[in-house]
Amino acid sequence: MMLANIIQSLYPKVLGDFTDLVHKNKITEAAIIDYSLLLLVIGISCGIFFGVGQYVVMRLGRIFEFITRGKLFNHFIKLSESYYSKHGVGELLSYVMNDVTAVRESISQGINQTTNAVIITASAIVMMVISSIPLYLIVVCVLPLLIIPWLVVWFGPAIRSRSKQVQESLARMTEAAEEQFGGIRVTKKFAVEGMMKGRFGEKVDHIRDNQLSLVRISSLFQAILPFLGSLSLIIAIIFGGYLTIKHEITLGNFVSLTLYLRMMVNPLQQIGNVINTMQRSQASLDRINQLLAIEPDIKEIASARTIQKESNGIRMKALTFSYPDASRKALEDIHIHLPAGQTLGIVGKTGSGKTTLVKLLLRIYDPPKGTVFIGDTDVRQATLESLRNQIAYVPQDGFLFSTTIRDNIAFSNRDEAMDVIEMAAQQAKIDESIQTFAEQYETKLGERGVTLSGGQRQRTSLARGFIKNAPILILDDSVSAVDAETETQIIENVRLTRKGKTTIIIAHRISAIQHADQIIVLDEGRIVQQGTHRQLLKEEGVYAALYAIQEGGTRYADAEGK
Repeated sequence: MMLANIIQSLYPKVLGDFTDLVHKNKITEAAIIDYSLLLLVIGISCGIFFGVGQYVVMRLGRIFEFITRGKLFNHFIKLSESYYSKHGVGELLSYVMNDVTAVRESISQGINQTTNAVIITASAIVMMVISSIPLYLIVVCVLPLLIIPWLVVWFGPAIRSRSKQVQESLARMTEAAEEQFGGIRVTKKFAVEGMMKGRFGEKVDHIRDNQLSLVRISSLFQAILPFLGSLSLIIAIIFGGYLTIKHEITLGNFVSLTLYLRMMVNPLQQIGNVINTMQRSQASLDRINQLLAIEPDIKEIASARTIQKESNGIRMKALTFSYPDASRKALEDIHIHLPAGQTLGIVGKTGSGKTTLVKLLLRIYDPPKGTVFIGDTDVRQATLESLRNQIAYVPQDGFLFSTTIRDNIAFSNRDEAMDVIEMAAQQAKIDESIQTFAEQYETKLGERGVTLSGGQRQRTSLARGFIKNAPILILDDSVSAVDAETETQIIENVRLTRKGKTTIIIAHRISAIQHADQIIVLDEGRIVQQGTHRQLLKEEGVYAALYAIQEGGTRYADAEGK
């Protein structure tokens, strides 16, 4: 691109020399042919170099876009759950879409237009000197252009600040749109389309106000630059024309001067675009760098070791945990010893800390050092990959992707054999439902599995956990959306297929955990009861009361019956 601009700067000199020949009546047929061929060579050479340069620069911008989006996604998957609890999906998409695109445009357009502006301006000045145009005339004509650096210093920070406001308002709008699209069914059911339209309209209005604020200042900046270029051209015509009349410069010099100055006006307009683009991209780049600078809460230590598959017993010693900025403890003085191959049942009221307990085991949140062990390994000293490969976790609201049922069940291994996938579906009691679909396991689910009912989504998520066949299986209230008969069948399948493997079952229904080797009852983050089903029924407490309510009998009658 530099070569293209240098070659292009020869164009006015050639025309100036040709004008002098015409003015001196020295023009010949051979001279016309020579100058025509010279202009043709200049045009072809300029086009080739500029085309290649444009391709290289545009490709560079796309490579940046590809690398940065990959880097952002890799960073997203390292961030912990606490980060996602404070930032919406729409905001994160804004980084990947709006901010990366803004920086890419500054690379593609910025390098292109900056090179054009700088090299054309420098080449034009050099060629004017070479063309024997008086230096004082060049200085006077170029003088208005010297104001440009001051304008950049004045307008630059203001454009960047307003650009950042635009990007942030775009992020809020994207987040609001994602949330409203996700909840569109609720909106329609409650007939609150007008209210949601008003809320979204507020976000759009905010973007409009910020963008108009940016447009006002950037338009003013871009209007001043061509004016300065035109002012230089006016000076050249008046002063250069006067010197031409006085025969102090040739007519060819005057033509070259005006063409060079005209050649410099367009790059001046490009400089305005460059400054605007660069300032906007700087705001986006600052946002990207701030995001990439965020350290994940959950990190592996340098000496982290791999957990062996046979070491899958679980111990928790004096475990006390509070969420960041929480006013009370989520868990307090938890002691659990679950030998390998046994089943632990956990029951308790909503908010008692059941899910928090298993999230600490998975290191979704970091437990205090020396409180949670798998085998003899503190989970904080294990590699995250080996720790989470040890565990198959099935949450109550298991997320389903908008791909096929087969891919959702075989999520941990997309190359799994079909018979294994079907076996997992049978264990989760979802196979019969899948067989009723026209495409069966190749049925594509809608967003978040909307094609399926609540119970079907939960059982599909269960099949995903079963197929992993991990040493430790955690069912976090994973049968709450199925009927009692199906729940009994699923739990029986768990008992049969999980013999010799460690299992943790969190449930509100006693029927789902009464077979467990150990049962703990949580209340406000503390273990208030611990033992087997039979032992807990003999005690006065939460467990016996909950059992009596669910089974419709008395504590003592049930104890006798069991």
